[in-house]
Amino acid sequence: MKKFKIAFASDDVNEAVECAKEYLQKNYDFFIGSESDSWVVMSRDVASLVADGKADFGVLMCWSGTGTAIVANKVKGIRAATVMDAWTAKGARQWNDANIVSLSLKRLAPDIVVECLEAFLTTEGPDESETENIARIEES
Repeated sequence: MKKFKIAFASDDVNEAVECAKEYLQKNYDFFIGSESDSWVVMSRDVASLVADGKADFGVLMCWSGTGTAIVANKVKGIRAATVMDAWTAKGARQWNDANIVSLSLKRLAPDIVVECLEAFLTTEGPDESETENIARIEES
């Protein structure tokens, strides 16, 4: 299995964030993609790294996970998904070819964060039956 290069950023620190970082450091070529504590700036920074090919995937964490995905999706070539469980994380890769996962650091328990990351990063994506739909995303 390829050891993906993962850009990570969070606008706060708690146990969920620390568990995410620990999991990523242990299993991937992990690096901090932004030093900013502004969710807008850090999201744009990580999305740019992924879009430019300097990272294979991005992981963003903010209070809800929503704002970071909104900002990241404004960068051409980014498909960021806010996920709250492993099933949705896996689906984001399979059906949407997501390249950034956004997670809530306030609403997700640390073990669920790790489950989401594992599902997202180990899922072979995308499902071939979604090729046309994914291409349409780029046209939007």
